[in-house]
Amino acid sequence: MSVKDRVIAIVAEQAVLEPSDVTMESTLEDLGIDSLGLVESIFAIEEEFDISIPFNANEPENSEFDISSVATIIAGIEKLVDSAAA
Repeated sequence: MSVKDRVIAIVAEQAVLEPSDVTMESTLEDLGIDSLGLVESIFAIEEEFDISIPFNANEPENSEFDISSVATIIAGIEKLVDSAAA
């Protein structure tokens, strides 16, 4: 299973949707994921990939991690996974 598929599965589970309902253009807000759901998603993704995401839930606008869409989240996670493997 690819990084993309695994992230979509986690986001879909958090949003109580089918993975097919999650598009690359979807925002977490579009999917009905609130700030608590976002934090739970981040934790689940960190656990799934054994990485640490540079995201501050108290100050998301000051975070280095772009959560503006599913595509940007996947791109950021792929980068973290690649650098963790290096």
